[in-house]
Amino acid sequence: MTVDIYWRIHMEGDQSSLRRRVRSRGGFAPGGTAPGTRDGRDDGYSHADYMAEVARAAEDSGFVGGLLPNFPHTDDPWAAAATLARETTSYRFMVAFQPGFLHPVQAARMTATLQRATGGRIVYNVISGGGGPAQLWWGDKVDHDDRYARTSEFLDVLKGVWQGGHTHHGRFYQVEDAGLPEELRGQPFPEIFFSGSSPAAIDAAGRHADYYLSWLEPFEALAEKFDAVRAHSRTPPRFAVRVDLLARESEQEAWAEIEEGWRARPRESGGAEGDSVGVRRSRAFLTDAGDDPRALEVAPNVWGGFSQLRDGPAFGLVGDYHQVAERLDQLLDLGVDAFILAGIPHLEEARRVGRHVLPLLKGRTS
Repeated sequence: MTVDIYWRIHMEGDQSSLRRRVRSRGGFAPGGTAPGTRDGRDDGYSHADYMAEVARAAEDSGFVGGLLPNFPHTDDPWAAAATLARETTSYRFMVAFQPGFLHPVQAARMTATLQRATGGRIVYNVISGGGGPAQLWWGDKVDHDDRYARTSEFLDVLKGVWQGGHTHHGRFYQVEDAGLPEELRGQPFPEIFFSGSSPAAIDAAGRHADYYLSWLEPFEALAEKFDAVRAHSRTPPRFAVRVDLLARESEQEAWAEIEEGWRARPRESGGAEGDSVGVRRSRAFLTDAGDDPRALEVAPNVWGGFSQLRDGPAFGLVGDYHQVAERLDQLLDLGVDAFILAGIPHLEEARRVGRHVLPLLKGRTS
């Protein structure tokens, strides 16, 4: 089989390492030192320039594309994809978006325009939101299960518009004879990576997903989640996992990096929570590690402390190059068909993983 391996493109600014939880490369965070300033002066090198450098490095390192995440504190991924496409040749752009904030007719037109401009390099990461203050930032008060119902109806309408002459009278959307202009018809419809861990999410994924996308979890729990998706799918999707990596020449070197970051981590608790089932699932696997980060190693090389060293999901892989590749191969044996990998900092780690880890994957092609 062929495995599609994506690399996350930071959209919120990048840390210089896991040892210091400060976004000092690009983004909108105050106090950034690079890119953008040199000796206290603007050096003309923008956040977009840095994202482009990461995209080019990932493409050169063997990744098929990159995830463009979407949060209140990031650039817009649709606009970023249009910008970064000109910096690459074959690299795909996985645009993360919440359907509730776009009308499906407009989303179809935007997507078809980008498909025509990029030669079909747009991929969807459909998310329905984690609730709480972040959801209210978007002006969205729809509750958890209804957000997934809205997402499912959105995709029904979008697909109908793509085919043309679509009329729909539903709970959330009303359209009459909607379709794309002639110049935009016939573009390839993007693959859909669908995220969500709740029963409502799994049900919607069973209807629409080309890939069901999950954060990394302990492997047994991940297999159970995949089984639940298969049970709710007339045509089971393929499976993808979002995985952070910290891979080094030796296992000792990798864990030393984690221990340095652990000692320097901020001790304050996070902000107000939403209703994300995925976040709650991750926390359920973990205990208080105290001063010992290895207490969060739930299986060999599977570590649950990444969310304390950078924003994002808890679980990732830590070890030497061969160990990390072996764990990725185990995920392939579990039924994973695609990965979205990431590392801090995004630029250097894209090159490192591309050079030292990807060539070791035995299950990448067969």
